[in-house]
Amino acid sequence: MDEEIGGAARQVQWKSYGKTLSLLAFQSFGVVYGDLSTSPLYVYRNSLSGRLNDYIDETTIFGLFSLIFWTFTLVPLLKYVIIVLSADDNGEGGAFALYSLLCRHAKFSLLPNQQAADEELSTYYQPGTNRTVVSSPFKRFLEKHKKLRTCLLIFVLFGACMVIGDGVLTPTISVLSAISGLQDPATTGLGNGWIVFIACVVLVGLFALQHRGTHRVAFIFAPIVVLWLLGIGIIGLYNIIHWNPRIFVALSPHYIVKFFKRTGTDGWISLGGVLLAITGTEAMFADLGHFTAASIRLAFVGVIYPCLVLQYMGQAAFLSKNMSAVYNSFYLSIPSPLFWPVFVIATLAAIVGSQAIISATFSIVKQCLALGCFPRVKVVHTSRWIHGQIYIPEINWILMVLCLAVALGFRDITVIGNAYGLACIAVMFVTTCLMSLVIIFVWQKNILISLLFLVFFGAVEGAYLSAAVMKVPQGGWAPIALALVFMSIMYVWHYGMRRKYMFDLQNKVSMKWILNLGPSLGIMRVPGIGLIYTELVTGVPAIFSHFVTNLPAFHQVLVFVCVKSVPVPYVPVDERYLIGRIGPREYRMYRCIVRYGYKDVQKDDENFENHLVMSIARFIQMEAEESASSGRSYESSPEGRMAVVHTTDTTGTGLVVRDSSIDDGGGTSQQLTRSSKSETLRSLQSIYELESVGSVSRRRRVRFQIDEEERFDPQVRDELSDLLDAKEAGVAYIIGHSYVKARKNSNFLKTFAINYAYSFLRKNCRGPSVTLHIPHISLIEVGMIYYV
Repeated sequence: MDEEIGGAARQVQWKSYGKTLSLLAFQSFGVVYGDLSTSPLYVYRNSLSGRLNDYIDETTIFGLFSLIFWTFTLVPLLKYVIIVLSADDNGEGGAFALYSLLCRHAKFSLLPNQQAADEELSTYYQPGTNRTVVSSPFKRFLEKHKKLRTCLLIFVLFGACMVIGDGVLTPTISVLSAISGLQDPATTGLGNGWIVFIACVVLVGLFALQHRGTHRVAFIFAPIVVLWLLGIGIIGLYNIIHWNPRIFVALSPHYIVKFFKRTGTDGWISLGGVLLAITGTEAMFADLGHFTAASIRLAFVGVIYPCLVLQYMGQAAFLSKNMSAVYNSFYLSIPSPLFWPVFVIATLAAIVGSQAIISATFSIVKQCLALGCFPRVKVVHTSRWIHGQIYIPEINWILMVLCLAVALGFRDITVIGNAYGLACIAVMFVTTCLMSLVIIFVWQKNILISLLFLVFFGAVEGAYLSAAVMKVPQGGWAPIALALVFMSIMYVWHYGMRRKYMFDLQNKVSMKWILNLGPSLGIMRVPGIGLIYTELVTGVPAIFSHFVTNLPAFHQVLVFVCVKSVPVPYVPVDERYLIGRIGPREYRMYRCIVRYGYKDVQKDDENFENHLVMSIARFIQMEAEESASSGRSYESSPEGRMAVVHTTDTTGTGLVVRDSSIDDGGGTSQQLTRSSKSETLRSLQSIYELESVGSVSRRRRVRFQIDEEERFDPQVRDELSDLLDAKEAGVAYIIGHSYVKARKNSNFLKTFAINYAYSFLRKNCRGPSVTLHIPHISLIEVGMIYYV
């Protein structure tokens, strides 16, 4: 009986899993496969352009299809679906996911603010990872040489820049190829100028809709992509039967040999067009975080692979009997009654394909931002349900301008295809190289297996890369130029940030000096909490002494806040806060490190002050409990010990909430304003908050009191009392307004990079106070000059 019940439960469980898997697979068509599924619009047109036009006959067509088939089988199916999709970083994919995995399993990271405590995060190591593996000579060699680690980061950033290049070229070529169906004299016979104009209008509309969020656009069009795939698959089957059933013999790789024997170097150059058949493959791995590996595999094997193979085979069958139709083979191979339905669906599918790569570009820029390799930009979280769906206004409009420039500048699908192919194959080659390192350091396999993977797929992709590079003069220079511009921006920003951090590290205030000042720090301590923002994870920043020197007064409670990125995709909320003490208890100085992953969105948390107070209160309790049990005090070290503290409520803090209210925009201003001894300040803040109803209406105001039912050590009670008094008096945010300049003895390159390039980027990006969501009414900026 128990076995029957267990079997029935398993059956229900499998049915539920099957439904979820099928739903995710269906949704992936609208997000992942839009780009890959629209490739038949332009592959044969690009491949048979140029000198290959002189070789067009049945043997050449058959050989070209064989190349497309085997490329499609080896790269998307074998490399990505079977191997690369297994190398996820806690469910996340893409080049940055591979890089973060490498940084956590070997000391490759160049981020200067990493701590041993980061390794204790639950998402830091994957389940079943062996943490006690003996370091190999190869691993020690890479870790020892900083230049090699820098080269690795630059290599990853190069891949990221090529993805941004994809974000410019994919919408342009997809939309232009779809609209080009109107050039056929049998339909409208529009000229190339009108085609480009209509494509530009569609592109402007596409980018104008981005602020509504990826999920609202892509998921709506998932049925369109499925309909498109099934439609082109059936049309391909019809063309095979109707025009040339012998095309099946071209599945043999023997026809590839015959193709190269006949076409020679010209055939080799045509590989730049063939690789367009696999553009969009990287999206399967890059968008892994929105789905599961199983759902992406199911969608590819069940629908994508058979439908696209049938379409490419059908186009080849049609071309083998209609060789003059090369200039627009896709639309000319469609039976006349089906032209307009297919045209409409093709245009919609092109928009979805563009949408996927635009979303991926936003994600890449966000990840570069987390690594300190991109200027601060506005990141908007567009979905409450789908984590990681973001919109970046500045990048959106830059992409739109670049897309219009490419469309109006080139006006030719073949030339744009040359640029597009180079960008895509470069990204795939970066993934192959990183994957070979993951096999060694993360999967801990033999180095021979890694070399086999690298040599096999590196040779395949290297062949296509060499063909794409040969087309640099015919449009291939565009992604290289874009990559150089974005690489320069990333490198200058990363270099400036690192130099600034090293200046802070070398000029931090001595703890001995602070301890010699005594509990009052040699200054007047005024009511309130002072939050001093710094990039340092240890020590007291120079901004503190600079502030005190110019204004010898500071708050009753001081908290040094560091907001930093960790090389993991997500940091769980209950592991986000690290709290510690600086100096003895009576100094009332604390450190709070807020950790985010490279996929986390730093949302405006109106209750940050409340969470901070509860976290510090919980830390005070934990410290007292550990001191009582072990007889050892945190104060034995000037920096104390950092502890992970999570408090979404008052449990374990020794505090209770006596009065709380949520204002709907029309509540009393007295509940909204903080307590203050100054009537003037209180009235000014009341006016400010009433004018800012939109932001204040969401803010939850709470009033903490010490729980009288709990028994505390007198010192703990005093400290909690001081903390609550300071909270009621108000919170001030102190942040450095820094001016970074190169030293006078610096060389020309460093002077130009710091004084001009980095300075220009800092002036034209979002300020740190805006990025950190600091309320303006409580902000104090301290000017400092950094000579780096």
